[in-house]
Amino acid sequence: MLAVDVHDLRVKYGKLEAVKGITLQIPPGEVFGFIGPNGAGKSSTIRVLATLQPAYEGRAKIMDLDIKTKPHLVRERIGYVPDFFGVYEDLTAREYLHFFAAAYRLPVSRRKAVVDDVLQLTDLTHKIDSQVDSLSRGMKQRLSLARVLLHDPAVLLLDEPASGLDPRARIEMRELLKALKEMGKTILISSHILHELAQLCTRIGIIETGRMVAEGSVAEIYQRLGVLKIVHVQVAQQTPTLIASLRALAGVTQVDDQVDRLSIRIEEGQLDVEDLHDFIHAQGARIRMFQPEVMDMETAFMKLTEGQTA
Repeated sequence: MLAVDVHDLRVKYGKLEAVKGITLQIPPGEVFGFIGPNGAGKSSTIRVLATLQPAYEGRAKIMDLDIKTKPHLVRERIGYVPDFFGVYEDLTAREYLHFFAAAYRLPVSRRKAVVDDVLQLTDLTHKIDSQVDSLSRGMKQRLSLARVLLHDPAVLLLDEPASGLDPRARIEMRELLKALKEMGKTILISSHILHELAQLCTRIGIIETGRMVAEGSVAEIYQRLGVLKIVHVQVAQQTPTLIASLRALAGVTQVDDQVDRLSIRIEEGQLDVEDLHDFIHAQGARIRMFQPEVMDMETAFMKLTEGQTA
């Protein structure tokens, strides 16, 4: 069973076609990153999956349940966090969560324990009696995530959960998402903070003008682009022979002899970083520094897209 199964999804707003035939399959337990500029179709796709966009064409299922014909059953299996908090800011965090626990029909006898659990998971226990309106944006986002965890959904749909957060709050959100990943949750997360998704996601889809322009693991996307990885190396016994050997090594495209290091460019998929390390060591060189770097996701995104929206 697929956690998310979308085939030839199309969404129109009048004459504007926001989503133009997206196909997407996410197995259980995967973290899928949805990347694209504003207006590319990310939120429209997520709204379909969250049962909030009934007018669409194509197939869309959550846990093998058709969204169009069984939306109530789908809602029991998903947790949806939009990119804005909501209109319940006159409540305390305790009142807010108990309100939604009742909405999710959790038994009264279990509500306090479940609320305590989600507050502990999101590190908000100390804010349980604080007014929601007094919380920082980062805390409001974590409280929103606590809300959708109350009924223990299998699939989390997160639309720009780190939008507008300061660096510390983004790190806290990323660590929380890692914890949910370890718990086996299936997560579909949209964002334009590309490098953070690269660290978190098992697969990434890049969307442009309503179409998926690339999909796969970070390594697969790099390989598709023919990305050159640069490895910075510092050795104790650097010799012209070592440099010549490196330049002749299959998969190495360039070796730059810099003041304090060698910068070695290798082709992704042609030569593994570990094999390069072993080769240098086999030449009798003592390695002081070995630091790989790679094209960041922002650069990959710019290479794959043209900066257009739907």
